[in-house]
Amino acid sequence: MEEKENTVILTDEDGVDSEFEIVTILNVDNHEYCVLYPTDSDDEDAVVLKLIQDDKGDDMLTEIEDDDEFEKVAEAYDEWAEENEEYGEYPDEDEDTDDDEE
Repeated sequence: MEEKENTVILTDEDGVDSEFEIVTILNVDNHEYCVLYPTDSDDEDAVVLKLIQDDKGDDMLTEIEDDDEFEKVAEAYDEWAEENEEYGEYPDEDEDTDDDEE
């Protein structure tokens, strides 16, 4: 896991590197989860990975395999996104302009 200022480069199982922006780190049930957005893709879906430490004490990101754990983290992310609208999943409907109706 290579890090720049607010990004991380992850390598998938095929050896392909992808850069992600670290949007926030959530604390749920005394565990930390990183919310990441891809910087080199048009995909706007967030990726959420659990932050753990390996045997050497180095930080490592891993997939959330438990469905109940994932649901708790998804709820925490939704709450965070509501408070930080610029990262919310859905655009605010009130942002539509009436300029075309004039």
